[in-house]
Amino acid sequence: MKSSRLSTIIVVLCSLVHLSVYAQDDLIWGLNLPSRPLGARTGSEFVETIQSLNLEQREQAIQNEIFGGNVPDFIRNADTITFVDTLAGDVFEVSLLVLPDYLSIGSNDDYVLMPMTPILAQQVMDRMGGIFPTRKIVDMIWNASEVKFKPIPIPPSKDMVTIEVFNQHNKLLNEQKILPLWHFLVGVLVSGHKKDVILSNHIASYGDKVVIYGWHYQTGKAIQPMYKGHAIWYVDYSHGIRVVYSRCLLNGSIKEVDSILKDPVLYKLFSDEDSPMTVTRYDTSQANYP
Repeated sequence: MKSSRLSTIIVVLCSLVHLSVYAQDDLIWGLNLPSRPLGARTGSEFVETIQSLNLEQREQAIQNEIFGGNVPDFIRNADTITFVDTLAGDVFEVSLLVLPDYLSIGSNDDYVLMPMTPILAQQVMDRMGGIFPTRKIVDMIWNASEVKFKPIPIPPSKDMVTIEVFNQHNKLLNEQKILPLWHFLVGVLVSGHKKDVILSNHIASYGDKVVIYGWHYQTGKAIQPMYKGHAIWYVDYSHGIRVVYSRCLLNGSIKEVDSILKDPVLYKLFSDEDSPMTVTRYDTSQANYP
């Protein structure tokens, strides 16, 4: 009886461990970031330092922290989403690596989910070897998530683009984490608490816009349909940046996700839009800032 109970406990604990390496002989992802420095700011400390900065200054500060390695340890460990699909009569088995939560700054115990423009987020993707999710991938992540948070909208106002409201929302989200054994869940795949900045065919025609989608109710319905109405420099408290590894495993072979999105047949593995993509990245020019 004791042996059986111990085996059950081991299985449960193992199910909560997420490795940053999947199929080690085939697909390896290192985030290309240094270790978190000793004495690095916590999330709470960092947001205090950027309260009075303008958008460009704030994003430079965010970049400095991320590129300097000030991200929680758990955010470095990828989760694997595996699925099988059939296209044109051929069966495809796909494994996709995604970070377990949205990009954050700080420690495991004190971190802030950091909204940012796609101007900066694309630079972070490039540094980390990542790519933005599509609408279909966002839905995949939600379906696969072990923890599905309840979305917490804040009434719209001119302040929703400020650090003060970013931090307010972060604190509201933290209240959902006051659960028994939550510390055992840190690092598992989570979703539902932010809208995603995504890739879409719209980027090719509206390169000066940011495309967003998501923020799922517990039923699985997204609060935010795919939307391209904001300028590329716009960001508010509800936005999150989810990093997807730029390479995937397709029928046992390593493939580039952006190449698949551009393929006239295979794009349907990762996109629910009507045609393959021609542009799979945002413009990072500083001239995009207002």
